[in-house]
Formats: sequence, structure tokens, C-alpha cells
Amino acid sequence: MMERTVGVRRVAARWRLPERPGFLGALMLSPALLYLVGLVGFPLVLSFIYAFSDVTTGNPNVHLVGLSTFAAAVRDPVFGVALRNTFVFTFFSQALVIVLSTVLAFGLSTDFPGKWVVRFLILLPWTTPVALGAVAWLWMLDSIFSPFDWVLSALGLIHQGTHIPFLGQARLAMGSIVVLQTWRMLPLATVILMAGLTSIPQDIQDAAAVDGAGFWRRLVHVILPLLQPIMLVALLFGIVFTFTDIAVIFVLTGGGPDNSTQVLASWAFYKGINGGNLAQGAATALFMFPVLLGLAVLLLRIASRAEVT
Repeated sequence: MMERTVGVRRVAARWRLPERPGFLGALMLSPALLYLVGLVGFPLVLSFIYAFSDVTTGNPNVHLVGLSTFAAAVRDPVFGVALRNTFVFTFFSQALVIVLSTVLAFGLSTDFPGKWVVRFLILLPWTTPVALGAVAWLWMLDSIFSPFDWVLSALGLIHQGTHIPFLGQARLAMGSIVVLQTWRMLPLATVILMAGLTSIPQDIQDAAAVDGAGFWRRLVHVILPLLQPIMLVALLFGIVFTFTDIAVIFVLTGGGPDNSTQVLASWAFYKGINGGNLAQGAATALFMFPVLLGLAVLLLRIASRAEVT
């Protein structure tokens, strides 16, 4: 009789297992974990192995060679250009994104006629596939048929019939990819900051207004300090997306002219995939890992301190 009772209890415990919060949570998270392990974790581990080897597409056998692959990647003259361009590309685009998204978030948080149309137009770049958007910008920046040439000539800023080589000069090409990346990342940052603005209690702003604080004083001393953690999260997303971006450079400039717009992500692709040197491509790409890890830790720590204070 005792054994039968124990058996019934075990069966009942098994049936109650799916009802436990810990088991149900792990079950629901398992597809996402499998996705991360399969599409992120495994390639990351493989890239570390490749970076310390001499593997190529012609010789897929992995022979560990230590740090010589990293040394060869650093000695490449294009690597220094790509490293500098990566920081320039990320810094200027994200600086523009933070400033413009803050202005748009404040503007779209107010009520005005046609607000939903403006919101739709601002969110459109984020919903558009990056390749499609980059191709559209590629045509708009064409050296002959660019509509910007016509607008500038109509305003009298350039002579009639003058064509600006937006993608043919190094500085203009870098400026073009910065503008495109800003246009692409602006909607995400705007939505994040709009959500942050809605989380600020209205009582705090009303109390500051009662105390005699004007708009700019409330903005500087009340709203922006409370919005700082959300801004840092938006900045972190933008930095990660931009630092590792390849689509904008690949479609718009291909790294040209003369590798002047090459960044680490695009150079790793050209070196590892197009060039067939998988080891140097992986080593080049891994230079981004410690930088992004350090920035993520720093920004999250600053955001957590801002939330506490």
C-alpha cells in the first residue's frame, strides 16, 4: 500500500511539473536560447578559433598559429584606415542621432494635427529594409542624376549643370554614409526616447513649473537627468548597430573610393569572404569585440548610476 501511494505521488508530481514557474519559464526561453547559441554563440566561438589559425577557403584545415594572424591583420595598411573610419563613422552618426532623436521625441510627444502621419514618416526608415533604403540613397547620390544637385542649383548654391561627386571623393563619401546611417538609426532612438518621456511622472514637471522653473530650466535640470538612462540605452543600441554595420558601406560605397570609407566590419568581410583569408577576416572582426564589450559595460554602469541617483 505504501509503495502504491509513493508511485501515485510521483506521477502527480510529474504532471504538476509543467505548472511550475521555473520549468515553464525555461521552456518558453529555450527557443530563444537555441537561436542565440546556434546563430550567435557557435559563430563567435568559431571566429575565435579561426583568428588564431591560418585557415583559408583554399585550405580549410585549422592549424593554430598563435597571434601571428592578428599581427598580419594589423600590418595591413587598410586596417588602420578601417579602424579610424569605424570610430569616425560611429561617433558622428550617433552624435547626430542622439541630438535629432531628442528633438523629435519632444516634438512628437506634443499634440498637433497630423501627428500620426509625421510619426509614420519618421518610423519609415526603420521599417524599410536596409538594402532597399541604401539603394535608394545610392540613386539619390548619383554623380549625374542626383536630385540634390538640382536642389542646390535651384537655390543658387552651385552653378547650373554642376555635379557633386558625393561618392567619388573621400570626405563626401564618408559624409554620405554618416548621413545615411543617421537617417536609418534615427527612428529607433526616437521611439526609445519617446517611451522614456512617457515614463517621466507629470507631477515632477508640474512641481517644477509651480516653483517657477521655465521650459529650459525644467529641460536641463529635470527632464534630461531623468531621461539620461534611456538616452544611454538608445546610444548603446546605436553604437552596437553602427560599429558592426556592413550593409550601408557595402551598398553605398563598397569601401571606396580607394578604401577611404572602409570600416572594420566591411574590411573583415572583404578580407575573409571575398579575399578567402578566413583567419585574417576573423582576426579583423574580433578587434571590435573588446571595444563593444567595454563600451557596453561603461554605458550600462553609467545608466545604472543615473537610475540610482
